[in-house]
Amino acid sequence: MVCELGLADQLVGRTGYCIHPREALKKIPRVGGTKTVNLAKIRALAPTHVIVNVDENTREAADALAEFVPNVIVTHPLAPLDNLALYRQIGCAFGRQREAEVLGSRFESMHGKILERKFKERKVLYLIWKDPWMTVSRDTYVSRTLALFGLHTLPESADARYPTLNDPDLKGVELILLSTEPYLFRENHRREIGERTRKPAYLIDGEMASWYGSRAIRGLRYLADFSASL
Repeated sequence: MVCELGLADQLVGRTGYCIHPREALKKIPRVGGTKTVNLAKIRALAPTHVIVNVDENTREAADALAEFVPNVIVTHPLAPLDNLALYRQIGCAFGRQREAEVLGSRFESMHGKILERKFKERKVLYLIWKDPWMTVSRDTYVSRTLALFGLHTLPESADARYPTLNDPDLKGVELILLSTEPYLFRENHRREIGERTRKPAYLIDGEMASWYGSRAIRGLRYLADFSASL
């Protein structure tokens, strides 16, 4: 999203998970992972702004960054339409309002097409991690995005936003979806859990299901095709 807003030349650092667009980011220094940012590296890069996210970065890291970075921009989209505010938030911060409105128009166009379609309603277990098994609560961007396509995540309620499961709870589950990120589930995992649970199991592109920002526009198209193919 930052690059699509025309800000690639102003990037001075990224996490190891900030990988798209690959060509534009090849020479941008890495500053650790989202949970393990290297504060010394960031300090040396002397950024004027740092973009953080409530789900991805710790409060402690954000507070530490605020001690030496003039502008810490906090993002926290929780539903597909929050992308519109996100585009404007970043666009306004860097004087890219026009580019942000273009992204917003593209998103609204795709979102409108999705709302015109009907998808079969299903209850799914969306797995994001193994050893221990982890899933998503309904109070997450992932869950609310999937719901647009008739894919309603279980459990219906949870104390944590990303609950840990001692063993996948399959009560009411019709389908199991194994995300390709943050844990890289592969075909062997899909076969294994399918045989173990006797439930239909599918791999799903985690970037398309959980990445907000400009990637969400492609994500809506992908998820429409994915849901229709089940």
